[in-house]
Amino acid sequence: MFDIIGKRRWFYLFSLALTIPGLIFILISPFSDAGLQLTIDYTGGTRWEIKFADPNVTPDQVEQVFAENGLRATAIRTESGFIEIKTEPIGLVEEEPAASPSPGSSASPGASASPTASASPGTSASPAASPSPAASPSPSASPSPVAAGAGASASPGASSSPGASPAPSALPGPTSANTELPTAGKLGQMVTALEAKLGKIEAQRSLTTIGAVVSSDLLRQALILVVAGSLGIVGWITYRFRDVKFGVTALVSLLHDVIVVVGSFAILGTFFHVEIDALFVTAMLTVIGFSVHDTIVVFDRIRENKARHMGEPFEEIVNHSILQTFGRSITTSLTVLLTLLSLYLFGGSAISDFVLALLIGIVIGTYSSIFVASPLLVDWYAWEDRRRGRQQSIRAPRARRAAS
Repeated sequence: MFDIIGKRRWFYLFSLALTIPGLIFILISPFSDAGLQLTIDYTGGTRWEIKFADPNVTPDQVEQVFAENGLRATAIRTESGFIEIKTEPIGLVEEEPAASPSPGSSASPGASASPTASASPGTSASPAASPSPAASPSPSASPSPVAAGAGASASPGASSSPGASPAPSALPGPTSANTELPTAGKLGQMVTALEAKLGKIEAQRSLTTIGAVVSSDLLRQALILVVAGSLGIVGWITYRFRDVKFGVTALVSLLHDVIVVVGSFAILGTFFHVEIDALFVTAMLTVIGFSVHDTIVVFDRIRENKARHMGEPFEEIVNHSILQTFGRSITTSLTVLLTLLSLYLFGGSAISDFVLALLIGIVIGTYSSIFVASPLLVDWYAWEDRRRGRQQSIRAPRARRAAS
């Protein structure tokens, strides 16, 4: 019979070898460009994927053009030949100031808009603003078309009559990704600057802008989801097994899995620019659920054998329980891994990072359920037995002295 519990210290060393490198890369993430590479879902900004007609255009050249226009950007070339650009949020709809009549005008309430007020080029009128039927716009008021996602706001210089109701202001939020090059606003200027320096832009695959408020909300919600899910699982396991040791060791096993998966993405992000997006949280919650499911299967068999083989050493009971459930755990995990491997190979780039997180998480979750959670439980019981033995050995001489 293979003695898994007897070799638990080797498995502890292997777990440390898995977690420490990833943990180092996680900790250095806030202080350098290495470590976790977060998408604009969590950092805020503009993500723009374009392809030039000239295949020799480099990401460094693109970054230089952005720097010349006062924007700090990072650019990388993807496998499909597109250049992915990440920069500060540009193209968000900003709050419009309330329109005020000119000091020299004496327009009575309800009067039509002044024919001299014209919209500045590159602005888009808000659909919520509905002028009165008497309004007679000037022929010069012809805003240039704005591609979806450019997010240019109305010019503060455009004025209307006091009778016109102001358009409601739009809060900064995510701009939809699109495939049409922007023609107005700062993004339109960047298209002109890039084409002037580097040649024609052949295609645009996506353009997304997310403000700082939205990204901070997403990050906070993601942390709340992971913490609440983990605490709920620990609470239920503690209640179900009537022993806090089962719940705490399951939590330590979960932390082990989370650190390994997040640390793996920190290493991959440093060397291969793999990013963490909103789907990563979904993957982590799935990994947590799968890992706990496998741990509960082993724990439940330990509880059954503990009652059935009362009086035997706890280490032998746990080792026997692991071997009884070993085949089931491996078979279940292999079934899931084959499905995920097919998705990773043939599912496309849109979900490849999500599936990769699941692949790593399922493998490490199966490992931790067998080689981390149960051995920790054995060590906790052994430590508790030693503490009780020391207390009894201290009390015994005191009792004999009292009797004498």
